[in-house]
Order: sequence, then C-alpha cells, then structure tokens
Amino acid sequence: MVSKRFALLVVIRIVLLMLTMTALAFIFARTELFFNQLILLGIIIIQVSELIRFITYTNREIAKLLMAIRYSDFSISFKGKKHGKSFQELQDAFVEIIDAFKKVSVEKEAQFKFLKVIVDNIKVGVLAVKEDHGIELMNKAAQDLLKIATPNYWKQLQQLQPAFTAELDTMEDNERRLIELSIKGEKQQVSVQINRLKILNYRYTIVTFQDIKSEIEQKEIEAWHKLIRILTHEIMNSVTPVTSLSETMLMMLEEKGQPKPLEDLSEETLEDLRFSLKTIQKRSEGLLHFVEDYRKLTRIKALQLEEVNVNELLVENANLLSKEFEKAGVELRVKSEAHLKISMDRKLVDQVLINLLTNARHATEKKKNGLVQISAYSNANQSVIEIQDNGIGIDETKMDQIFIPFFSTKENGSGIGLSLSKQIMKKHKGDLTAKSQPGLGATFSLIFRS
Repeated sequence: MVSKRFALLVVIRIVLLMLTMTALAFIFARTELFFNQLILLGIIIIQVSELIRFITYTNREIAKLLMAIRYSDFSISFKGKKHGKSFQELQDAFVEIIDAFKKVSVEKEAQFKFLKVIVDNIKVGVLAVKEDHGIELMNKAAQDLLKIATPNYWKQLQQLQPAFTAELDTMEDNERRLIELSIKGEKQQVSVQINRLKILNYRYTIVTFQDIKSEIEQKEIEAWHKLIRILTHEIMNSVTPVTSLSETMLMMLEEKGQPKPLEDLSEETLEDLRFSLKTIQKRSEGLLHFVEDYRKLTRIKALQLEEVNVNELLVENANLLSKEFEKAGVELRVKSEAHLKISMDRKLVDQVLINLLTNARHATEKKKNGLVQISAYSNANQSVIEIQDNGIGIDETKMDQIFIPFFSTKENGSGIGLSLSKQIMKKHKGDLTAKSQPGLGATFSLIFRS
C-alpha cells in the first residue's frame, strides 16, 4: 500500500512538472510575457527540487537509521514527523527497529553486567588479553591473587609480575601448568591454564589460574597420614614379636631377677633360645629389607633418555617372561604400532613393565583361559603402553590406595612396585594410571606425553 501511494505521488509531481514545462514552452517565444516565463521557471525549479527531495527522503531516513545503529545512538525518533500518509508505515517500521535495537542493547548490557558479577565472584582468577596487548578483563580473584589493581596493558603487568608473565609467554594453547610464585614475600602454588581464541577478527588470550597451595598441603597431609599408618603397621609387625621373644628369653635366663647358672639351663631351654634368636634374626632382616625398599622410593636415579622402538621393547620383555607365563598357564600377547618410538630411560621402563607384567600374571594364573595383552599406540599429544589382563581385578575400595607406598593387595607383597613405577613415570613427565572391574580384570596405562 505504501509503495502504491508513493508511486502515485511521484506520478502526480511528474505530471505537474510536465504541465508547467509545457506552459513555459508555450509562452517561451513571447517577449511580452517575460515575467510569466520567469515565474514558470521558478515553479519548475521548485517542482524539481521537491521531486528530488520527495524521492530521496526514504534514502535519507534509512541512512539516518543506519547511522543511529552504527553508533548505538537510539535517542533518535521518527515519531511526530509529518511527511504524508505514504511514509507513515515506513516511519512506524523505523520506530519498531529502533525500539528492537534499544531492547537488544539493554539486554546485552544487562547480560554483560550479570556475567561480570559472576566472573568477579568466582574463586578462579581470570585474565583476558587482546592481541594489541590491551587487558580486556581481570576479575577480582585475579587482582587478589596477584595483589595488584587491574593494569591497562600487558607491559604494565609484566613490570608488576615479571615471573608470572614470563611463564605465560612460554605456555602453549590449552596447556595447563603448575607454577610457584613469590608475591610480596609469600610463596604460592598456582595452577594456570591458557587458551587462545579468535572473536570478531580479534585474537584473545584467556588465562585462568588459582592458588592451590592449601589443597596441595591438604593432600600432602593425607598422603603422610596414609604412609605413617602403613609404616607403623609394618614396623609393629616386626617389632612386636621381637619384643615378645626378648621378654620370653629373659624369663628363661633369669630367676627372681637374677641370672640362672649355666648348669640349670636344659637342652630344651637352649633349643627354645636358639629358635627365638633365629626368629628375631628373621624379623630383623625383614625390617632391614623394608627399610631398603623405602630407600628405593627416594633414590630414583636421573633419567638417561634415548629413542626406543616400542614394539622391540615389548617383544623383548614378553620373551623374558614367557617361561613364567607358560608355567602359570597364562597367555601373553603383544600388539603395537611397528614404527612407534618413545623417548625414555630404557632400564627404568623395563623395570616398570616387568613389575606390571608380573602383577598381571599373578592376577590371572588362577583363572581359566588367563590372558595378558601388552599394546601400544599414539595420538597427537601422547603415546601409551597398556597392560591389560582378564584376571581377578582390583576391589573398588582399594583402587585409590594401590599407588601408596607399602600398600599391597597381595598377601606377601611389599607394596613398593606400583609406587616406584608411578614415580618413574612421573620422572618421565608422564603418568601411570589404572582402571579395573572386579572379576573382569585390570588395565594399567603408561602415558608418555610429548
């Protein structure tokens, strides 16, 4: 309807312009009507101007609308302007557009403030740096942790926290790192993660970090408590019978607090004494072995890294233990990528593999069709060696304790093997993980991160 009315008004203006031009042409040659000619010429100029203004009005209004949107100036109003009914609907549409943008702007501002309140109240420090090194965001937790006010530029932060920013500059995208900071004389253990992303053609670096010193200390205390319980248990198991036998021997050698004469010691008494001394010697040796195992945990040698063909490594270990597996009636399989190579300390990893394979054999030797499989594979970020068995598995209540020193699920186990293996993998900047289902077996994974 608007376009029809607009076209009609344009046609009327063109017709009027043509009539005026015709009248001017009709009297153009008559000099006595010179002033009439000037009047008609002025009318033609006015009509042409009006036609141009009328036709370009829409463009001007649209340009005004777009500029208002461009600069977020929603104070402009199209209400109350009288340009005829043909533009009324257009003006109403413009008003609706302005109101819609105004509503979106208000909602956007509300959302921004809402998110800012959330970000300021979380306990994790958040830092956002734009590609031009301007700091777009630094929440309250980040300010409190670094003990600084929000700087405007990255260089300012580098001056305030050089150690922290130096660590960030060396980190890769999606990398997580634990770093130690000294902030105003106070040491902090900070877990940092960095992410880089592109938004609206701008690159941003998002850094999230938090002080985990208290959590680490709590975990250390819990680990020490577990270790002390196990150490106490093992030492008491050795010391208690030694103390008891010592008291018994003293009772055999004394009477009323005085030493017995040699002639009063019977053969049976001497045999009991000899048996007691052997028992004390055995328990003492067991305690010495226990202490030596503890020393092993604290004296892992420095790594001697070399590129090792993983398939050859697994085959050699399988051949080394094949006879023991045959005797136990357990099948041992090897499956790995032929050309996979990993940088490792060969002797230490051999030690880990032998320990895990021995544990797997013990777990499957009493099961029909026992099977242990060693496999290796790699992906973009890590290489993995897995030892999987279909044995008795590990009880869920013990899964979180199997890597604790001196804890063992086996009756005569020392509890050293898995803990030592875990430490060796940590030395390789990797990890040793386990998953199990009771009755269905267990899988241990040696993870080498690239």
